[in-house]
Amino acid sequence: MTPAPALAPTIIERLNRARGDLRMGVPVLLTGGSRSVLVVAVEALSPPRLAAMRTFGAAELALTARRAETLKARAYDGDLARIAVPDEAGVDWLRALADPSDDLRHPMKGPLRSLREGAADLHRAALALAKSAHLLPAALLVAVPNGLAVAADLGLTLLPLDAIAPVLLEHSPLHAVTSARLPMVATTAGRVHIFRPENGGDEHYAIEIGQPDRKAPVLTRLHSACFTGDVLGSLKCDCGPQLRAALAQMGGEGAGVLLYLNQEGRGIGLANKMRAYSLQDQGFDTVEANHRLGFEDDERDFRIGADILRRMGFGAVRLLTNNPRKLAMMQACGLAVVERVPLRVGQTEQNAAYLATKAAKSGHLL
Repeated sequence: MTPAPALAPTIIERLNRARGDLRMGVPVLLTGGSRSVLVVAVEALSPPRLAAMRTFGAAELALTARRAETLKARAYDGDLARIAVPDEAGVDWLRALADPSDDLRHPMKGPLRSLREGAADLHRAALALAKSAHLLPAALLVAVPNGLAVAADLGLTLLPLDAIAPVLLEHSPLHAVTSARLPMVATTAGRVHIFRPENGGDEHYAIEIGQPDRKAPVLTRLHSACFTGDVLGSLKCDCGPQLRAALAQMGGEGAGVLLYLNQEGRGIGLANKMRAYSLQDQGFDTVEANHRLGFEDDERDFRIGADILRRMGFGAVRLLTNNPRKLAMMQACGLAVVERVPLRVGQTEQNAAYLATKAAKSGHLL
């Protein structure tokens, strides 16, 4: 009996399954036209799987242009580089190219041969998948014949490029899960709302203070999760003081909404944020560290915050922020920003250079 079609996973569900596969070192299979490639995240690659993938043919390493620039490798495809992997190269060689932790000890990684012939669309999708799984943006690809049969025989997640490309770019709709009253230090009139995205990603939270008028601009803070600052009281950033000051100001005014968005480390995840911190200890600033890891300055998606506010019934905000990019993103998403409310707190001796970099390179108004 053929299973009912409704039981089969959708492309969004298969994408989420693929993220889990990559995090565990399991290859996925990408197809585009007549081409099929096995893809595995370098960070989770094991020697046995590398050897098994090589039985199909030559391996190629996909790196972002940011990481390629550090390695002095040519990015012929603009936003990424395709590196030919020598037959004798093992997992350690691949990880040394993916992870910048030993760049200063071993700066010469090459010679590296960048590929320029053929299409890079499958490589681009592989890097987007690795990023969305909060892994280092480095993927190993091996072309395989008859990809559909290979995926079926090995039980691998199969992802057609034409189906996943638009999904990787679009914002996943969020749905309210539940809410409950929560008295807090800032106010006894607090309520926490939980929102869950359709794509199986991280949940996000809205902390509603008082009973804000849905017809008036609401005092709002878009706060990205910061485990080190919010929970541990890190002195390397100003996140914890900003979180508490924003809640206190909303409590003082009697109304407001703080969106707590699970986009740790400017969207690169906690593990990569710790890698960036390690690079900062080597003398790189926060932007340089992100680039050496292969990420952009800021990988966050502020469409999430706009979606939550609209679903809560708000159309205009007074935005508590020092980041003009947040204003632009809110306005681009159809929300009216009637006022920018500065939030200048939390400067310490330890984070002075970090804040100076945010002002100089990210345009923060400090």
